[in-house]
Amino acid sequence: MMSRERNDEITRVGPGTPAGTLLRRYWLPAALTVELDGPRPVVPVTLLGERLALFRGADGGLSLVERHCPHRGADLCFGRVEDGGIRCPFHGWHFDASGQCTEQPAEPAGSRMHEKIRIAAYPAVERNGIVWAYLGPGEPPAFPAFDCFRAPESHVFAFKGLWECNWLQALEVGIDPAHASFLHRFLQDEDPKESYGRQFRDTAASTTDLPMTRLLREVPNPELQVEETDYGLRIVALRDLPDGQRHVRVTNQVFPCAITIPISNEMTITQWHVPVDDETCYWFSMFTSFGQAVDKRKMREQRLKEHSLPDYRPLKNRHNDYGYDRREQETLTYTGMGLDINVHDQWACESMGRIQDRTREHLASSDAAIVRYRRLLRAAIAAAAEGRDDLPLVVPAERAQTIRGPVAVDAIAPAEAWQDSWRERDAERRAACDWDCAL
Repeated sequence: MMSRERNDEITRVGPGTPAGTLLRRYWLPAALTVELDGPRPVVPVTLLGERLALFRGADGGLSLVERHCPHRGADLCFGRVEDGGIRCPFHGWHFDASGQCTEQPAEPAGSRMHEKIRIAAYPAVERNGIVWAYLGPGEPPAFPAFDCFRAPESHVFAFKGLWECNWLQALEVGIDPAHASFLHRFLQDEDPKESYGRQFRDTAASTTDLPMTRLLREVPNPELQVEETDYGLRIVALRDLPDGQRHVRVTNQVFPCAITIPISNEMTITQWHVPVDDETCYWFSMFTSFGQAVDKRKMREQRLKEHSLPDYRPLKNRHNDYGYDRREQETLTYTGMGLDINVHDQWACESMGRIQDRTREHLASSDAAIVRYRRLLRAAIAAAAEGRDDLPLVVPAERAQTIRGPVAVDAIAPAEAWQDSWRERDAERRAACDWDCAL
């Protein structure tokens, strides 16, 4: 259990809050690139409690500015993108890409009032289907050379989804390997569909036909090993098999608010849990293929069957009991909430409340990664509060290019010689890759 004050410290993200100050030191996903191709030229974005407007200029560059006009507060997400910036339709005030007001058409000729008017503007860049924003002070940090950033655009698919809960509990479900044996338990071992839930309905590794569904059902108590890395945490979950072998699953916490996990023998997911505000978050996923190019149209169609536009809200949610079906719970899935494991995670996180009350929780040994992450988070919050630069992953560009991976993989090995099995399995995958994915 923790105090309410400490829980607030690590969850609340508005301007001036401890966690908000830390998260503003990192590039965070703000929107999908495809949203800029939609019916409106200006996309509304709420990030870390700040209401913003995202648009692309005539030169192709991205601008991310404060959403409300400082004149009378009108919504600039209905503004006109013109003259290298955005113009408010209410009175024609114009702001350039830096947020500087350049015109106030209704003011007298020669007025210089506009020179004193400026709205907040933040750097924004594109990386493989996601628009990234930096809301912090000074120069933004360099992007690490992760697989999801280095892979060609043809091999990465990006998507997002809205959850009605705090970002931290959404992140923590992803660094909890033990929950998969129950929350994602399937009562049948065959799955006729290709779906997002495939990662727990695939084979455990390329060297065996053992279904992951059976493995998770029969071995619900993995041994966990957690180690700090240059990107955050590596989490190894070990499950002993009856034939003297061991299943090794390697996942990662990528600081400050992402995870990297295997979805199949050829694909990984890097997923950021990004605060909209204190009580709502988006997950942004980058599916990275080490095999064939991804079929983005097909993957998007699959995901849109589970989400509504324009806000990417899940169709199964708290308002319809997440599609719960008692008969399904008896015969097919442990939750009775369908085959999409994302819905299972969503239910678990949202059922805790908008902000989990950690004054009432009781962590156990299976929560080792969560304990280590919270220590890392609190140390980084303290460093950011002091204005220090020695934060995880905030490194010079040259150093950032050496931070690669992270490795996320399933492997099977003899129980007494498992330590190198996951590296060997990853090396095999990279050797067969048709883009430069070398570590």
